[in-house]
Amino acid sequence: MKAKKRLFVARLWYEGNAFCLQDAKKADFERREWRTGQAAIDAAKGHATELAAVADFQAHYSDAWEVVASRCASAQPSGPIEHALYAQFEAEVLQDIAGQHWDAIYLSLHGAAITDQDRSPELRLVRAIKKLQPHTPIGASFDLHANIAPELPALLSISATYRTYPHIDMRETAMRCLENLRRIVHGEITPVVAFCNSGQWLQSANMRTDVGPMADLQQLAMQHLGGNVIDIALQGGFPYSNAPQCGAAVWVWADQDQGAAQQVLERMMQAYQSKFIEFEPTLIAPAEGIAQALSVEGLVAVTDPADNPLSGGIGDTPELLRALLEYGADVPTVYASLADPAVVNAALALGVGGSMQVRLGGRLTPLYGAPVDLAVTVVRFTPGQFTNTGPMETGLSVECGPTVVLQYGQIQIIVTSHVAPCNDPAFFELHAIDLQSTRLLCVKAKNHFRAAFDPLCTRIVDIDAPGPAMLDLKKLKRLAEHVPAS
Repeated sequence: MKAKKRLFVARLWYEGNAFCLQDAKKADFERREWRTGQAAIDAAKGHATELAAVADFQAHYSDAWEVVASRCASAQPSGPIEHALYAQFEAEVLQDIAGQHWDAIYLSLHGAAITDQDRSPELRLVRAIKKLQPHTPIGASFDLHANIAPELPALLSISATYRTYPHIDMRETAMRCLENLRRIVHGEITPVVAFCNSGQWLQSANMRTDVGPMADLQQLAMQHLGGNVIDIALQGGFPYSNAPQCGAAVWVWADQDQGAAQQVLERMMQAYQSKFIEFEPTLIAPAEGIAQALSVEGLVAVTDPADNPLSGGIGDTPELLRALLEYGADVPTVYASLADPAVVNAALALGVGGSMQVRLGGRLTPLYGAPVDLAVTVVRFTPGQFTNTGPMETGLSVECGPTVVLQYGQIQIIVTSHVAPCNDPAFFELHAIDLQSTRLLCVKAKNHFRAAFDPLCTRIVDIDAPGPAMLDLKKLKRLAEHVPAS
């Protein structure tokens, strides 16, 4: 019987915001993903994530490939990872990979991780693996918003990057990488890479792939695929990491044809640079955003990207809530959400129907606005657990910690124990929010919200307010002068 090929798998999916006030700890990973071995693969089966593709690969090639998973870790975006935790992760992966024969290595990475001591831990990880397995093909998948260090592509044998934003092709991206790794091992392709990081900070607000400059660029990339060109990746970058490798980038993989890779790279980078100006968002004040949204009928939403949990938000910036109260719209409204375990615990002590004075937002810092004081009524509680049903990360379990819904006039305010995204309809179902009878949603979110809510809302307006993921990159760069970049 022919011996099976051996595939090694590890995962570090994390996006770090250097302006976030909360470091990522082990508990943050444990709430989302901190698994190893076959359990890591089994837990992802059927989900719209990278490890689901690993499960697909394992099932499809069960007669030919042995798939072994080391530590697989992911957490919701936040501040830098505690370096000791990253070091623990790296040591475990290196221990698992050392001293064994592997035919291929697959790494599920985000590309914008940072620690409190290292602004490019993914580069460090790949270098360490390459040192142990210098002749084994290494493939990696990346988020569209990865910050790719110029040294990284040469360490890889192949890569793949999400082509959608909102990111609904995680599973497909990983499978593309895995299939190309398999082809490398079987001698079908010998990829070479051409790469360029422009260093340009781009705002992702206008980076959706259904319409706009990134949609045009992705379409152009598809036109260049074929022949010897295996894969083209457009990286939008993640400025909030404040790392030296932040920037819009392009890489092109071709089969044994460096000239073709370089030629396509130059065309794509020229097209990308010509569109940089189109990524600049219109900066809309919170009150104006509310007015614009309510100018049409039906369910409408105002998003506050500056405190978006999936950009490293802190669940604590108050300016959209303040604007909502000052605007005084007398319509059924939901505000989602603030993270304040003390408020949740105080509400639990009172019970449903109890009245309380609360101070919302501005708990962690006055930098993004002063707290909002309100007299509210406790409406309901939840255990804070739900499973995504929308098109992004379908099937993923989300842990918010205990939550409470507070009522102020016609506004229902959701307060969670942990910073939590509200991009999935299941979040609102958890809180018994009837979207059909809701007129206005005010949410801490950005484009990922649109994956599920574009079909439900007649209008979605992005506003700009102070916060760790503010849209105004000029203000961010001024703030960056006070945040170490290395």
